[in-house]
Amino acid sequence: MGQNQRLADYSKNIIRLYLIKISKWFNLVMPVVVLFYQDNGMGMHEIFVLKAIYSVAIVFMEIPSGWMADVWGRKKTLLLGSILGTAGFFIYSFSYGFWAFVVAEIVLGIGHSFVSGADSAMLFDSLKASEKTGKYVKLEGRITSIGNFSEAIAGIAGGFLAAISLRTPFYFQFGVAAIAIPAALTLVEPKIHSVKHLHSLKKMVQNIQRTFIQNQNLRIAILLSAVTGTATLTFAWFVQPFFKAIDLPVEMFGIFWTALNLTVGISSVFAHNFEKITGKKWSLITIILLLGFGYLFAGISISYYGLAFLFLFYLIRGLATPILKNYINQYTESEVRATMLSVRNFVIRISFAAIGPLLGYITDNINLTSAFILAGGIYLLAALIIVFPWLNSPPD
Repeated sequence: MGQNQRLADYSKNIIRLYLIKISKWFNLVMPVVVLFYQDNGMGMHEIFVLKAIYSVAIVFMEIPSGWMADVWGRKKTLLLGSILGTAGFFIYSFSYGFWAFVVAEIVLGIGHSFVSGADSAMLFDSLKASEKTGKYVKLEGRITSIGNFSEAIAGIAGGFLAAISLRTPFYFQFGVAAIAIPAALTLVEPKIHSVKHLHSLKKMVQNIQRTFIQNQNLRIAILLSAVTGTATLTFAWFVQPFFKAIDLPVEMFGIFWTALNLTVGISSVFAHNFEKITGKKWSLITIILLLGFGYLFAGISISYYGLAFLFLFYLIRGLATPILKNYINQYTESEVRATMLSVRNFVIRISFAAIGPLLGYITDNINLTSAFILAGGIYLLAALIIVFPWLNSPPD
């Protein structure tokens, strides 16, 4: 196969990764999932337990799945994750009650872990094989944008489907998830790996330990991206309680949910331009401060005026994801790239599992304002401590 053909094949990977992202983020069930659970006899406590189980399933497989992507191949890992993701929604479509949903959440969580990390690693390595790594932030931004546009459109579509029945969105979600299977099956694996693969779990653990001890830039990149990812994930679960607290009409939930995700989608497209204009140091400072203050001001402005701070937060969220992921890719080698990206996702999920129940308790027993302020304060403190070495000497 000639060089031109190889480059053409790798360029097609981008389109297939777009399809995988759409199948993952075109979430028809999210706008009505709480109503669906309640319709099946579950209370809020059981709902939070169910989501904790999902996070544990992801945490359990996150790093091993990244290691498998590095050793077994990104394509095979993405295919397995796509199959499991489809199976999870198939189980949901025909299940009733807490324990049946537990099985579905475990399958979905494991499937998610096999896709996360491997998708970004496949993107970067496809570009590296084509000698186009300089386009990573731009393309990661586009993929992030497509994901959020998909989530936004699905928010409206899911509402209409729920008008038929609360289970109807799950039937259609099964079909959407299945799109990822042929997309993953037709990916072309970039052949740029070192011959010295990490063929044992012991070597995987040793590599992770060595990374955090010896490679300061990669350590900072992973931890900063992870705490920021935790902050954005946590904020997303505050959005609906915020809507409820300001007495937003239920029929407007889907519209504002869509608008917020469109904001992420638009800003992520321009992430590479934002970093070029502001420079690495000031882009980092801007992201950290505005995300932190987005929490704080949203918490003290629980009113229709406070919606502006929700949009500000989502605007910065769109910039942060591709920029911070790019740092991880810059400071890691191809043969362990998926593992390092999975370490990031592992830290996000374990951090969310640790802080989420506390913030939920504060929301239920004190007030939403206190939960917002605490979450924002924790993020600001953690992010500034992590990034401090870069503020004095920004990475190349």
